[in-house]
Amino acid sequence: MAIDRKNVERIVEAVGGKDNIEAATHCVTRLRFALADDSKVDTKALDENDLVKGQFSSQGQFQVVIGPGLVDQVYNEMMDITGGTRASKDDVKTLASKKQNPIQRAIKTLADIFIPILPAIVMAGLLLGINNLLTGPGIFYEGQSLIQVHPEWADVASIINLIASTAFTFLPVLIGWSAVRQFGGNPLLGIVLGLILVNPDLLSAYQYADAKLEGTVPVWNLFGFDVEKIGYQGQVLPVLVSAYILAKIEKFLDKRVHDSIKLLVVAPVALLVTGFLAFILVGPITFAIGNVLTSGLVSIFDSFAALGGLIYGGLYALLVITGMHHTFLAVDFQLIGSNGGTFLWPMLALSNIAQGAAALAMMFILKEQKAKGLAVTSSISAFLGVTEPAIFGVNIRHKYPFIFGMVGSGIAGVLLAVNNVLASSIGVGGIPGFLSIFPNQWGVFFLGMAIVLVVPFTGTLLFGRYQMSRPIRNQGKEIPQYNVENERTDGATAAPIRSSVPPVSEASTSTDASKKVMVDIAAPMNGKVVPLAEVPDPAFAEKQMGQGIAIIPSEGKVYAPFDGQVAHLIKKSKHAIILTDTNGVQILIHVGINTVSLKGEGFIAHVETGDAITKGQLLLEFDIHRIEQAGLPVITPIIVPDGQELIQEVVEYEGEAVQGQTRVLQAVLHSEI
Repeated sequence: MAIDRKNVERIVEAVGGKDNIEAATHCVTRLRFALADDSKVDTKALDENDLVKGQFSSQGQFQVVIGPGLVDQVYNEMMDITGGTRASKDDVKTLASKKQNPIQRAIKTLADIFIPILPAIVMAGLLLGINNLLTGPGIFYEGQSLIQVHPEWADVASIINLIASTAFTFLPVLIGWSAVRQFGGNPLLGIVLGLILVNPDLLSAYQYADAKLEGTVPVWNLFGFDVEKIGYQGQVLPVLVSAYILAKIEKFLDKRVHDSIKLLVVAPVALLVTGFLAFILVGPITFAIGNVLTSGLVSIFDSFAALGGLIYGGLYALLVITGMHHTFLAVDFQLIGSNGGTFLWPMLALSNIAQGAAALAMMFILKEQKAKGLAVTSSISAFLGVTEPAIFGVNIRHKYPFIFGMVGSGIAGVLLAVNNVLASSIGVGGIPGFLSIFPNQWGVFFLGMAIVLVVPFTGTLLFGRYQMSRPIRNQGKEIPQYNVENERTDGATAAPIRSSVPPVSEASTSTDASKKVMVDIAAPMNGKVVPLAEVPDPAFAEKQMGQGIAIIPSEGKVYAPFDGQVAHLIKKSKHAIILTDTNGVQILIHVGINTVSLKGEGFIAHVETGDAITKGQLLLEFDIHRIEQAGLPVITPIIVPDGQELIQEVVEYEGEAVQGQTRVLQAVLHSEI
């Protein structure tokens, strides 16, 4: 498909001109810019450009969604127009990060450290919630716990508690692995560092306060200098700083030690020096700083509970937009380690629900079917603790749902803070978040849950309907209205709304009585089919490139969903592939989100661009564990890119996906085909 050079020129002008472009690259779906000044971007001009499917800024990069197939041509044409040098994705990422101020870089670093360990924390939180059910008095029996009434369950609860508490007990090990990896060192040394800091020979940090009062804290005597022999269970700052030192020492030695003796020198010296520094200097100082910060935060909420709850509960959704919410993971860990519970996480859980309730209300306001579907699916995601689809896909776009969500969570935050509602663990957000709350505080938490369900939903619904009625009253003229049959009340015919079709167990090409060809696209992998709204990337979640679904894969294999040809394989990264069936219908399979950053690590391609394929043929293999280890979502969008003139409409299906058997998409072709 030929592109209009003028439209490419307009893209360059809209991003501030060639002098505003420091570097530009592209992936399979979008242009990625590092711009000198983001304020020069003309978003309206981009929206009006026929080539542009969407736009957004993320981590210092400005991204313009073009869609698969065309993005290569647009990029080549843009390079020809600007005379710029082709840049790699790492070049753009490096330049984009330089634009961030030190606080933004620190926040990003913390996020990159804590996100990879969240699966373990979520698991621990859920299991601790189950343990709370078994051991909390007054839940099932008045004044007694379930294991007191049924002692045969006591050992079951004990094992569950052991499994659940391990992640928190050995938290420095998890942080050590992730932090050293992020700082450029050997993550295995980070694991060893974490284990050193929680070695059983040390006094547990949980017993330190009592031992200090009793004067029984064990010490090492280093040439007359006493060093407290304590561990750092549940602590964050000691291992973070120590991990940074370890990575720097390791990299310093690695550059200067001869290859023949690196194994004998680098790791032992790096760990030995870091270990001594950790116990003599870093540990005591950061342990004290952590306790001071924790005590300060607790005292603020003790003295100004209502104000603290209003601010944190009300503004948490804003933190999600900026990415700063990841910073508070460290604070939650510190509160749990020092105080046995965190008062911040309960407010987070209710903020999730508030944004979900506001998004759900938009289903009753929006008229366009895709938008209604996005509102429903993103609200469900928010109710389960993942708010990005609801915030970015629905609420921010319309503004007032986002505001009512913050109002509801602010009110609930006041209620929780005044009553000092605590979570014993983190990782479980949204409605399931009650499992992390101490059982004796469930009543207050559920009252807060009612507030964040009612206030945002009602406020959004009433204000939205008021907004819809304003043009009719203010403009003084009739606006075409539609009834449930989708016909204009003035007698004209409206555009048809696509109805859903029950899924079938096989993929085929069929023709109806009107000679319309319907191309059934089978699942290219095994797993669970979910709506695109659940994909944590606005380009996919908002269907900026086309309709489709996403699959949460149960195994790391991609198969051909039909007979056809490989139209394009991203050769270096192997993370995305475009296929064309025998009718000319193209689909994009994009394994994971931001997996281009892995540069092909963990991916194996069994085909190349231009190869003929048969249904069921193995096309790609990918390492799910490697993708998750990198902190990247493995959810895989499968879309029918816009701009295919032969396609009249696309039908989407949900459910369990069995490769080659389950129909996940159906492309209805024009009758002229």
